[in-house]
Amino acid sequence: MRALLEAARKDTQRRDQGAFMNRLVIVGILIVSTAPLFAQAQQPNAAELAQKVVSIISDDKVKIQTYCQILDLSDELDQVDQQKDREKTEELSQKINELQKKLGPEYLALLKAAEHVDSNSKDDQEVVSTFVKLDNSCGQR
Repeated sequence: MRALLEAARKDTQRRDQGAFMNRLVIVGILIVSTAPLFAQAQQPNAAELAQKVVSIISDDKVKIQTYCQILDLSDELDQVDQQKDREKTEELSQKINELQKKLGPEYLALLKAAEHVDSNSKDDQEVVSTFVKLDNSCGQR
């Protein structure tokens, strides 16, 4: 009798384990199949984000100066990069990264969103045209 009860208990455990595994597989499939939709829904519109970022920067003199410093360093980085000076390139890149952080989380989010924008798309053109005004304010310093 004892052996029969033990066998029944093991059989119940296997069934419970099997049912649990089936549910786990179903949940995994749902997560994997809906992840792209979730990611797409979470990705901000670059053009709208650019307008918000430019507005934030434009309203803060310190942020405008920081943005202009980034532009200057980016120009310098382009020149140094052509000269293949790796040490100076790394130094300038680090300075730019530090300054970008000072512009706030919205600016960093825009940089991340811009990675996914086709350079020939309407979104990219809108982002560029939004920043032209801000870029022009740097030339007036």
